[in-house]
Amino acid sequence: MQVKIDTREKFHAITILDAVLAANMTGALEQGLLPFLQEEVKNVVLILKDIREVDDAAAECLVRIQQRFYDESASFVICELTPEVEKSLEDSGLLELMNVTPTESEAWDIVHLEEVEREMLNGPDL
Repeated sequence: MQVKIDTREKFHAITILDAVLAANMTGALEQGLLPFLQEEVKNVVLILKDIREVDDAAAECLVRIQQRFYDESASFVICELTPEVEKSLEDSGLLELMNVTPTESEAWDIVHLEEVEREMLNGPDL
Protein backbone atom coordinates (compact mmCIF):
# COMPACT_ATOMS: atom_id res chain seq x y z
CA MET A 1 0.00 0.00 0.00
CA GLN A 2 1.44 3.33 -1.06
CA VAL A 3 0.78 6.37 1.10
CA LYS A 4 1.79 10.00 1.40
CA ILE A 5 1.96 11.41 4.93
CA ASP A 6 1.82 15.13 5.69
CA THR A 7 2.13 15.93 9.40
CA ARG A 8 0.44 19.09 10.61
CA GLU A 9 0.21 20.69 14.05
CA LYS A 10 -2.95 18.83 15.14
CA PHE A 11 -3.14 15.82 12.78
CA HIS A 12 -1.49 13.63 10.19
CA ALA A 13 -2.97 13.89 6.67
CA ILE A 14 -2.53 10.47 5.08
CA THR A 15 -3.30 9.98 1.40
CA ILE A 16 -3.61 6.41 0.15
CA LEU A 17 -2.23 6.42 -3.38
CA ASP A 18 -3.58 3.04 -4.51
CA ALA A 19 -6.72 2.73 -6.64
CA VAL A 20 -8.21 -0.20 -4.71
CA LEU A 21 -8.54 -0.98 -1.00
CA ALA A 22 -8.86 -4.75 -1.04
CA ALA A 23 -9.56 -7.27 1.72
CA ASN A 24 -5.92 -8.39 1.69
CA MET A 25 -4.87 -4.83 2.64
CA THR A 26 -6.56 -4.82 6.07
CA GLY A 27 -3.32 -5.77 7.83
CA ALA A 28 -1.45 -3.01 6.04
CA LEU A 29 -4.17 -0.51 6.99
CA GLU A 30 -3.90 -1.44 10.66
CA GLN A 31 -0.09 -1.48 10.63
CA GLY A 32 -0.01 1.85 8.82
CA LEU A 33 -2.63 3.73 10.86
CA LEU A 34 -2.73 2.38 14.42
CA PRO A 35 0.87 3.39 15.29
CA PHE A 36 -0.23 7.04 15.08
CA LEU A 37 -2.06 6.44 18.37
CA GLN A 38 1.38 6.24 20.01
CA GLU A 39 2.46 9.63 18.61
CA GLU A 40 2.18 12.95 20.42
CA VAL A 41 -0.20 14.07 17.63
CA LYS A 42 -2.66 11.17 17.35
CA ASN A 43 -5.33 12.57 15.02
CA VAL A 44 -5.56 11.26 11.46
CA VAL A 45 -7.25 12.62 8.35
CA LEU A 46 -7.40 9.83 5.78
CA ILE A 47 -7.62 11.11 2.20
CA LEU A 48 -9.13 8.61 -0.24
CA LYS A 49 -9.34 10.75 -3.40
CA ASP A 50 -7.36 8.21 -5.46
CA ILE A 51 -9.37 5.17 -4.32
CA ARG A 52 -11.81 3.88 -6.95
CA GLU A 53 -12.94 0.69 -5.19
CA VAL A 54 -13.17 -0.43 -1.56
CA ASP A 55 -13.75 -4.05 -0.62
CA ASP A 56 -16.29 -4.51 2.21
CA ALA A 57 -13.62 -6.13 4.43
CA ALA A 58 -11.32 -3.12 3.96
CA ALA A 59 -14.20 -0.73 4.72
CA GLU A 60 -15.08 -2.69 7.85
CA CYS A 61 -11.41 -2.46 8.86
CA LEU A 62 -11.55 1.34 8.50
CA VAL A 63 -14.63 1.43 10.74
CA ARG A 64 -12.77 -0.61 13.40
CA ILE A 65 -9.70 1.62 13.12
CA GLN A 66 -11.86 4.73 13.46
CA GLN A 67 -13.49 3.30 16.59
CA ARG A 68 -10.08 2.51 18.07
CA PHE A 69 -9.00 6.14 17.53
CA TYR A 70 -12.12 7.45 19.26
CA ASP A 71 -11.70 4.93 22.09
CA GLU A 72 -8.26 6.46 22.67
CA SER A 73 -9.47 10.10 22.50
CA ALA A 74 -8.12 10.77 19.03
CA SER A 75 -9.86 11.88 15.84
CA PHE A 76 -10.07 9.82 12.65
CA VAL A 77 -11.75 11.52 9.70
CA ILE A 78 -12.04 10.18 6.16
CA CYS A 79 -12.35 12.67 3.33
CA GLU A 80 -12.50 13.15 -0.43
CA LEU A 81 -14.35 9.94 -1.29
CA THR A 82 -14.94 9.37 -4.98
CA PRO A 83 -18.62 9.04 -5.96
CA GLU A 84 -18.24 5.32 -6.71
CA VAL A 85 -16.62 4.62 -3.33
CA GLU A 86 -19.24 6.70 -1.52
CA LYS A 87 -22.03 4.75 -3.26
CA SER A 88 -20.37 1.42 -2.45
CA LEU A 89 -20.05 2.37 1.24
CA GLU A 90 -23.63 3.62 1.29
CA ASP A 91 -24.90 0.40 -0.28
CA SER A 92 -23.03 -1.71 2.27
CA GLY A 93 -24.39 0.34 5.19
CA LEU A 94 -20.88 1.29 6.31
CA LEU A 95 -20.87 4.96 5.28
CA GLU A 96 -23.15 5.93 8.18
CA LEU A 97 -20.61 4.42 10.61
CA MET A 98 -17.76 6.54 9.27
CA ASN A 99 -16.76 10.09 10.08
CA VAL A 100 -16.63 11.38 6.48
CA THR A 101 -16.30 14.87 5.03
CA PRO A 102 -16.30 16.00 1.38
CA THR A 103 -13.06 17.98 1.62
CA GLU A 104 -9.78 17.89 3.50
CA SER A 105 -10.47 21.38 4.83
CA GLU A 106 -13.73 20.20 6.41
CA ALA A 107 -11.88 17.21 7.89
CA TRP A 108 -9.42 19.64 9.53
CA ASP A 109 -12.39 21.53 10.99
CA ILE A 110 -13.80 18.30 12.47
CA VAL A 111 -10.43 17.44 14.03
CA HIS A 112 -10.18 20.93 15.52
CA LEU A 113 -13.73 20.83 16.91
CA GLU A 114 -13.19 17.39 18.41
CA GLU A 115 -9.94 18.58 20.01
CA VAL A 116 -11.78 21.52 21.61
CA GLU A 117 -14.56 19.19 22.75
CA ARG A 118 -12.07 16.79 24.37
CA GLU A 119 -10.30 19.70 26.10
CA MET A 120 -13.62 20.94 27.47
CA LEU A 121 -14.66 17.46 28.66
CA ASN A 122 -11.28 16.72 30.24
CA GLY A 123 -10.55 20.22 31.55
CA PRO A 124 -10.41 21.20 35.22
CA ASP A 125 -13.65 21.53 37.13
CA LEU A 126 -14.61 25.11 37.86
